[in-house]
Amino acid sequence: MDSFNRVLTRIHNRFLDEDRWAAIGEGAIKILLILIVSGILIRIGKAAIHKAFEIRLKMPLRVTERREATMIRLLDNILSYAIYFIAFVMILTELTIDVKAMLAGAGIVGLAVGFGAQNLVKDIITGFFIIFEDQFSVGDHIRIDAFEGTVESIGLRTTKIKSWTGELHILPNGSITQVTNYSLNNSIAVVDIGIAYEEDIENAEKIIRGILEKLPKIDEDLVKPPELVGVQNFGPTEVTLRVVAETKPMKHAAIARMIRKEIKLGLDEHGIDIPFPRMVMYSREDIGGHAADRGKS
Repeated sequence: MDSFNRVLTRIHNRFLDEDRWAAIGEGAIKILLILIVSGILIRIGKAAIHKAFEIRLKMPLRVTERREATMIRLLDNILSYAIYFIAFVMILTELTIDVKAMLAGAGIVGLAVGFGAQNLVKDIITGFFIIFEDQFSVGDHIRIDAFEGTVESIGLRTTKIKSWTGELHILPNGSITQVTNYSLNNSIAVVDIGIAYEEDIENAEKIIRGILEKLPKIDEDLVKPPELVGVQNFGPTEVTLRVVAETKPMKHAAIARMIRKEIKLGLDEHGIDIPFPRMVMYSREDIGGHAADRGKS
């Protein structure tokens, strides 16, 4: 019973220890100040980063908007992580936790994990350089090895590509060695038109050129009026004329369909035939009749 009373007395004295409560209150205030200052620094830092890029937008020499947006997000994340890490270390120090020993132990653990997770480290490093060098961005149409589609997301570890049929391909960044980006430069639409041998080729070319000159007013995805290159090939039933059009990135397929439609309507309006396969059928009676006529003659 005496030992139990001593324990109660000790607990009572600790709860009534003014110095202890003052130290706890001081530590809580310091932790609160660390969190507040960290939040303020993050806001100021992000504002400074965005302001710097706004000033850069007004300069004659600048990188693309896609890369600027990617760099802003990357710098914002790096700033936030760095300040949060420093604040976490300061809070641990206020809680009288040996930060040096913890960092040393974390370094040893990190070294061990690094040896066992080399592919993960490779993915992260490659992902960083993909973002930093702006090799491709979200919304770009790219091809990586056998996978082709639109970039859905880019992370430090994986890249997600969605094909036009709906499949979502998730690729580790470390496996990306070659990338073909179709969204950086203008595309080229190539359209072949067949004209029957019986038609006047020069007249057909004149009509097609007149049609092509009007197309930029119909579709704004055309960079400039399409060009009729000339005779491309001689087929079994037609002379093939080739049209080449420069379009905005990844708009060549839609533009090619539109050009075919407008040329077909224009040629029909001027009575110029586009050749098509024809089939001639004979009945047995017709064949017998022709044979009898030949016998009489």
